[in-house]
Order: sequence, then C-alpha cells, then structure tokens
Amino acid sequence: MNGEIEALLSYVSDKVADPAIYNYRPDPGAPDRSPEQINYRMAMTDVRSYGEVLSLDRQGVQVARLSSCVSDYYDDDQIRNNYYPEIEKLVMDATGARHVVAFDYNVRCQNYAEQKKYKAQRPVRFVHNDYTHHSGPQRVRDLMGDTAEALLKKRFAVINAWKPIVGPVRKSPLAVCDATTMAEQDFVKTALLYRDRQGEIYTVRHRQQHRWFYVSAMGADEVMLLKCYDSALDGRARYTAHTAFEDPRSPADAPDRESIEVRTLVFFDR
Repeated sequence: MNGEIEALLSYVSDKVADPAIYNYRPDPGAPDRSPEQINYRMAMTDVRSYGEVLSLDRQGVQVARLSSCVSDYYDDDQIRNNYYPEIEKLVMDATGARHVVAFDYNVRCQNYAEQKKYKAQRPVRFVHNDYTHHSGPQRVRDLMGDTAEALLKKRFAVINAWKPIVGPVRKSPLAVCDATTMAEQDFVKTALLYRDRQGEIYTVRHRQQHRWFYVSAMGADEVMLLKCYDSALDGRARYTAHTAFEDPRSPADAPDRESIEVRTLVFFDR
C-alpha cells in the first residue's frame, strides 16, 4: 500500500462566524454554533514512498519507532506508570528538549466506543489541530502550577504521540497536513463546549495547496509525533492539522483501528 492515493477529507466551512463543538446536548432554544463540514477530495502521500525525512520543525510531523513494555493499552495504570515515561523519553530524544511531561491520553476505536468499552472514543473525522494560540499556553498554566509563568517565558511546545495499539492499520488511518503548505488564515478558532467548562481547538479551512501525508499499514511499533503547538515564532512549524480518513483501498472486512494518543508538554532551555 505505497504511493499516492486520493481520499475525502472533511474541512470546516465559513458559514458560522463563531463555531463551537458541543460535548453535551445544548438547551432547547440555544443558538446552534455547530460548524458545517464540507468534504474535499485530496491527494495523500504515503510517507513510506516520500523522498524526504519528515521533521517536527518543518512539516510538523515525525515518524519514530518505539518498542514498548506495555502489555495492555486499555489499562490506565500501565499507561500512566509505564507508557508515559516511554513517550516522554521518545519526545525528548526527538526534540532535544530539557523536560517533557506527558499529561493526557485517549484510546480510540469505533467499535469499542459504540460499546462504551474501555472509555474508548471514536476516531476524529474532521481536519483539526488540538490547541490554539490561546489554549496552548493555558494548558501550561492549568498543569504546571506556580512554575507556569516562568516556563512560559521560554520556548515550549505541545506534542501529540499517536500510535496504533494493533497493527497494521488498514481502516481509518491518520492523515497529517504538511505545515509548510498551510497559512495562518487556514486555522479557525473553535470552542469546545462542556457543561462546566470550555476549551478551544482549531478547525481548518480548505485550500487545494494543502499536502497530506499518511503511513500505510502503520505498525504497532511506529509512532507519529504531531506538533500541536509551538510558542516559537521563528518560522518553524507551530501547528499540525490532522484527521482520520477512509483509505479507498482498505479491505471491506478490515478491523476497526485501535490507537492511543498521548499529549505532552515539551520545555526547552531557551
């Protein structure tokens, strides 16, 4: 499964001026701020056939190998006690950071989500980036206590480590947009609304110039590192748009994708 394919990707429209994604059922009569999504057919380049090594600071994505000691990715204790340290080391080695803190994770599987099993969530099937110019620094303030303001004076990043739990992935693989083909105006601030709090992500406007990557038949020992925020303003990649997509060459009986993503705060010396 190498080379280039075409697939439908779901982008946000401009019809809602102040879009929001609801994680609860809003009260009757409340204004609906749900963003409209529009599907576009986009070319997808397989990283395995691409002639250039992807990097976090240029394209915003990097592929790495990880031999994990974790035997059960649905066991919260194993993830926090064993997998978090593995990911922290992997991200530190990939970035040269001074300090890395794994702080959150999700497991995703369509079938398990429908069964309400393992607290699994569905793959996200619209183009987005997990943090914004505001919510990236706010995450540091939320998690790092009295040291937050000092940490915010130096460069920091939020990097997502995405890995299949079972490989090879044939159904609903992850696609990542080359950051060098994106512009600041492509990103649309979108509220994440909960009953008791509000978060913020970027949804993404379509441009035909966007170049997309995926890893065909991704194995359980492969990790995609995605830069979801970078405080540096020196021209390196700051955000990485990504989405699940349906590979048109996926077998009809392919099992649902099972994956885990760990979010990390990454701190640098300057």
